[in-house]
Amino acid sequence: MNYFINIWIKFFFLLTPFFTLSMFLSMTKDLNERDRRKISYKVTQAIIITCLFLYFFGNTIFQIFGITLDSFRIGAGCLLFLSAVGLVQGNDSIPDYHEEKDIAVVPLAIPITVGPATIGALLVMGAEAHDFWQKIVGFCALLSAIICVGVLLILSSYIERLIGRKGFVILGKITGLVLAALAAQITFTGIKNFLK
Repeated sequence: MNYFINIWIKFFFLLTPFFTLSMFLSMTKDLNERDRRKISYKVTQAIIITCLFLYFFGNTIFQIFGITLDSFRIGAGCLLFLSAVGLVQGNDSIPDYHEEKDIAVVPLAIPITVGPATIGALLVMGAEAHDFWQKIVGFCALLSAIICVGVLLILSSYIERLIGRKGFVILGKITGLVLAALAAQITFTGIKNFLK
């Protein structure tokens, strides 16, 4: 149970839920509640498909490209740290996608929720789970984290009224701090193993 909670927390913050929620509200501000809910379901489905593919096929991707897990840890950790710095500084600038008819997959699922740093971290965490039970627990934790993000998107209007824009800014900065710590752990593990 402790392993599940530990993995769930990591996955939840990797998906930068409060930044995603803030972007979701900004990009759907002209839509009614019904259309927002439809988009939130599509975003959740796209995140599930993307994350599960990356989590289960990380080792295969490493083998195809001849990349060692530790070198990828270092690269993914550095990229994740840069994303964390952006969140802490309040960098929420995104390309203008308002002309697109469907914003659920691009940009809301990819790259806002599952960006390059999240992809790297998912590949590393999936490759680290060697045992069958670790894969299953990791799968359940990942799925639970994605569903939690989906629930936040579904309830986005209520959450916006409850905590306001300043609340999103504060939560985004807290997410950035957690991601920075996770990035440091991934990077230092890669460096330590690389130097052995």
